[in-house]
Amino acid sequence: MRIIVQKFGGTSVASPEVRELVLKKIEKAREQEFHPVVVVSAMGRRGDCYATDTFINMARDTYKYIAPRELDHIMYCGEMISAVVMAGTLQAAGMDAIMLTGGQAGIITDGSFNHARILKCDPTRLFGLTKAGKIPVVCGFQGMTSEGEFTTLGRGGSDTTAAALGAALNAELVEIYTDVDGIMTADPRIVANAKILDCISYGEVCQLAHQGAKVIHPRAVEIAMQKNIPLVVKSTFSDAPGTLITNIGKEDADGTTVTDRVATGVTYLGNIVQIKIHLDEDISSDDSYKVFKTMADSGISVDLINVHPGEIMFTIDSDFAERAIAKLKRQGYDVEMVESCAKVSVVGGGMREVPGVMANFIEALSKKKIAILQTVDSHTSISVLVQKGDVEAAVKALHEKFGLCN
Repeated sequence: MRIIVQKFGGTSVASPEVRELVLKKIEKAREQEFHPVVVVSAMGRRGDCYATDTFINMARDTYKYIAPRELDHIMYCGEMISAVVMAGTLQAAGMDAIMLTGGQAGIITDGSFNHARILKCDPTRLFGLTKAGKIPVVCGFQGMTSEGEFTTLGRGGSDTTAAALGAALNAELVEIYTDVDGIMTADPRIVANAKILDCISYGEVCQLAHQGAKVIHPRAVEIAMQKNIPLVVKSTFSDAPGTLITNIGKEDADGTTVTDRVATGVTYLGNIVQIKIHLDEDISSDDSYKVFKTMADSGISVDLINVHPGEIMFTIDSDFAERAIAKLKRQGYDVEMVESCAKVSVVGGGMREVPGVMANFIEALSKKKIAILQTVDSHTSISVLVQKGDVEAAVKALHEKFGLCN
């Protein structure tokens, strides 16, 4: 049995007209002799009537610090409304559709309300429904604990739902439908000649997502990668082929394998502050442990870490800046904060052991007189910290320098 998982984001289910486009995508999958399993997000985006943020704001109008367990119950509502309406759309077209919550679809999670992790996915019920010719319409973003508590999977959780179901069902393909034609080499709002990538590796897209590209949730990619389930990011609003995410190498028309690109894309993360801790010479050598333990105990995630004699530098989300500074000063540290920063990254699976990549990176920024506050690199990415006002110039310069517009 050929199973395909088709996930439709909030803009893909927001209106009757768009849901008709979704219907056509599902009909096309059936014509290709697939058995579709459909996953849906809540309708629309922030400010829309049935968007998840709308329900969160409704709850917090009553009490700002509503408990995570209760918050999960109201966050469940958006996907349930969407799944019921989508199932009704399919039924009206003569298809035998059935709506399921995440828990009913077999997604069992831990008890971390608002950001639960999937422990297992039991596909028994979904296999039975697809064999009977039914089309399951599953609420994305949702799970259930073994004790029957409702949980949600965090932002982007519907992608994770689709990948988990795809892996559990040994699906031939997982399609992630959104409002763009695929994964691009850069944010098209910044780089007008950014291109859609026809193919990208699991590792590269994970790096792009972690470094700020809003393409697909990295957890979804990691789950699909475990079973080598191909993912395709494509648009509900067009017939463009989208971007294939896989480990399988592409071949040219003559049958030869295409080599990895040095760079795949440029992306960025804003809303960052840099923390500098100045150390006296007589301070003990375990200060780096104390600093990062303080951040961990405060629930603050750190990035771009540099530890040098006399100085520790790292970055954090600016929302946590006030708390971090207070905690560190309470420990007696001399703390300096650089506000309004951003992290700009070039990602590419072909960077490993290629001479001159870092030199090209620095040259591109130097020519634009962009100050580099910090750097970090790996086998598949190079990142720098810059002032927020330099982001657009940095992204454009790096996109051009690495030939991504060609």
